[in-house]
Amino acid sequence: MIRGEEERAQRPGERPGERHEEPAPEPPLDALLRADPTRSGQLEVDEPILAARVHRPGDLLRVLLGLLGIGLVLALATFAIGTTEGIEQDVDKGAEQAPSLLINFAGFASSVAVLIVPVAFAIERLMKRDGLRIADGVLAAVLAHGVTLTFSLWVVRVSPESVQNALTRDAPGGGLTEPVHDYLAPVIAYATAVGMTHRPKWRLAMWSVLVLDATAVLVAGYTTPFSIIVTVLIGWTIAYGTLYAVGSPNVRPTGQQLLAGLRNVGFRPISALRAEAPGERDGQERGEQAEATRRYLVTLESGPPLDVTVVDRAQQAQGFFYRMWRRLALRGITQRHSLPSLRQALEQEALLAYAAIAAGANAPKLIATSELGPDAVMLVYEHIGGRDLDSLPDDEITDELMERAWGQVTALQSRRIAHRRLDGRSLLVDREGTVYLTHLRGGEIAAGDLLLRMDVAQLLITFGLRVGAERAVAAAVAVLGPDAVADSLPLLQPIALSRTTRAALRQLARERAQRERQAVLDATRTYREARGGLPDDADRKAVKAAKQAEKQVMDAALENAREEDLLSLIRQQVLLIRPQAPIEPARIERIRPRTLISIIAAVFAAYFLISQLINPEFQRVWENANWGWVLVAAGFSALTYFAAALSLLGFVPEKVAYRRTVLAQVAGSFVKLVAPAAIGGAALNARFLQRQGLRPGHAVASVGAAQLFGLASHVVLLLAFGYLTGTEHAPPLSPSRTVIAGLLTVAVAILVVTAVPRLRKTISERVRSLFAGVLPRMLDVVQRPKKLLSGIGGMMLMSLAFVLCLDASLRAFGEELSLPVIAVVYLAGNALGSAAPTPGGVGAIEFTLTGLLVSAFNVPSDAALGAVLLFRLMTFWLPVLPGWLAFTQLTRKEAI
Repeated sequence: MIRGEEERAQRPGERPGERHEEPAPEPPLDALLRADPTRSGQLEVDEPILAARVHRPGDLLRVLLGLLGIGLVLALATFAIGTTEGIEQDVDKGAEQAPSLLINFAGFASSVAVLIVPVAFAIERLMKRDGLRIADGVLAAVLAHGVTLTFSLWVVRVSPESVQNALTRDAPGGGLTEPVHDYLAPVIAYATAVGMTHRPKWRLAMWSVLVLDATAVLVAGYTTPFSIIVTVLIGWTIAYGTLYAVGSPNVRPTGQQLLAGLRNVGFRPISALRAEAPGERDGQERGEQAEATRRYLVTLESGPPLDVTVVDRAQQAQGFFYRMWRRLALRGITQRHSLPSLRQALEQEALLAYAAIAAGANAPKLIATSELGPDAVMLVYEHIGGRDLDSLPDDEITDELMERAWGQVTALQSRRIAHRRLDGRSLLVDREGTVYLTHLRGGEIAAGDLLLRMDVAQLLITFGLRVGAERAVAAAVAVLGPDAVADSLPLLQPIALSRTTRAALRQLARERAQRERQAVLDATRTYREARGGLPDDADRKAVKAAKQAEKQVMDAALENAREEDLLSLIRQQVLLIRPQAPIEPARIERIRPRTLISIIAAVFAAYFLISQLINPEFQRVWENANWGWVLVAAGFSALTYFAAALSLLGFVPEKVAYRRTVLAQVAGSFVKLVAPAAIGGAALNARFLQRQGLRPGHAVASVGAAQLFGLASHVVLLLAFGYLTGTEHAPPLSPSRTVIAGLLTVAVAILVVTAVPRLRKTISERVRSLFAGVLPRMLDVVQRPKKLLSGIGGMMLMSLAFVLCLDASLRAFGEELSLPVIAVVYLAGNALGSAAPTPGGVGAIEFTLTGLLVSAFNVPSDAALGAVLLFRLMTFWLPVLPGWLAFTQLTRKEAI
């Protein structure tokens, strides 16, 4: 009986509390196996407590697909009005030919059956003591009912007229039909959540009733085709959203079921021990297909033990989105279906196991396979005692051991078999030093050259992380030859490596950066101690010379402490052997994350821009605006980008091209669509400065200094113009309820952030990292009066240009206010809008500016709304297209 990895059987003759010298470390599984006092005929299982419910990524994917489907239907209803009307007319023509008696009977029968069938299924489940599943269905039905009511209210009161026309129609009894069915959607949600779709008979009965009911109400003129589709999608989406939120019942087989399955295939087990690798407990490899398993060490009544691998649906779904992203992003690599069936997973692993042994490689021998019910399968291997490479100390990883590992890879590649996962956990070393290849289930047969070269690159990095680049390359060249190793150089890039390897490389990079920073700090401290302090009467030239000398010391210390990363060291070692080896990285990314973000942002930009342009309020802008002042507003809007570039360069002591900086500010108008107003521009500017040659710390410090000066100038301007506004308007301005509610909301949010330790820590770390180097950077700028004047002057000019743009927008509608009043309105509205989490402050800025103009300064609501919309059109929406072009050009030139 094996109780757990932490337990240790008491040695014969050992008294409690007596200490003995511990023997040398040995393989954990084999040590536990020998310490197991098994008793014949008694089955014991060491099994961690399984969660009662699991959150399946497949349910979340179905939720996303349902939301996408609803969005597509609404988009079709918005932009394809002729199509929706044509479909409704075709349905009406077909309904005229249907017998009314048949329609009435079908409607009555389906209305009764749509209630009877779910109740009957609930009774059947309760009789089988499956009440939790019924509770899930009821919860999903209640949520679906609430969502349908909310959605119907949105369609009737807020949605565009085209959406209303697609989802509603004139009812036979007068009035309009409901946009969605408040009883069909809950029934669909219930049927999906309780799992009726997994039982063929109940599924046929339920969906037959639903189709009959939907057809009856559609033919009778009580709904529209698009209303039926949206109803089904809402019920389906809510059901899977509920299942993902509360979790599905865990049907993973237990250890006792595993032992029963082993007896069914002819084995006589007496105990089973759950064998977890170190990374499985903390979920390091949840994104890898190879870790969608559980492993057991099983002892038999007679004969050697067995290694049993269990694959179930819950574990198989782990890392689904990561695999889906890899399949989308990588080119030239054969990617299997992201979520294969259990039968496919079983056949894939069995095929790889047999193929590896047939190729002459050392791999665990597969001796049996079997199903463990409908949701799991098991594969039985001969047990190989040993430790994986990650468990070996560095001094045990000899050149002979690495050459034996490369020999196994050579055997696989001789038969065109790719392992796809040659990290430290896939190499098993037994007591005699024989190397075995494990975790073959993620491999490929008949693999192409690219996959084979990726295996070589992966194993080079795996050994390089443990023994260094020189020994890792030498062992590979000794077995594969210099040409095969040189051919893998284009694949020495992070995207071609496993997730654990990429995580290890990132950790090394962080440690390397920490050592570099520490070396610079030590050199600076030593220099200051040797130099001593400057005299009190030192002139400005002496202070500047001392600063320059200290900066040279820092640069020299950083250069001396700079270390090459492991990938570069491996390339250098290979080039010493094959100087003509190709080193240009192979392009294996089909789409980069930045490109995908750009596409998504462009789609959102187009949607928001089109929806704003077809808004009746914008149509009022075009009809009533004075076009002369509109052009003036556009000119002031364009001036803000030149002022922003001037302001940013004022806090950058290094030389940066002004025209390209202006282009980066224009690109920032596009980035605001996918990030809050206060974050997107800062991130883009920091990236831009790094690409212009500034160190990351200096780039972030310059942007942080600009942000800090901008905040200070914003507050000063708001107080100054607020005072001037107060002198113009003698009666005190009483804040409206909306303003008070907004201030209270902000106060509550601040209290929540400061009260929750995790939120407080996260925000403080981000603020600290942003402004860590701001003070030294500001000192550098202060010593350059021209730069300081440029930075502050650019900020003032940018604020003035925005104020004048809002002033011109008001004058376009015949409204005139004093400049201090407009400045207060803009500064207050921009401050609140920048704090909003919406991209570009959408909604918050419009609401705040309009509210201030109407409530505080008595501007007519129509003129205020039109002026604000015109102002936002000039400063936010129209620059989107030029911003996207600038962003694309700078990306192509690798300037951001």
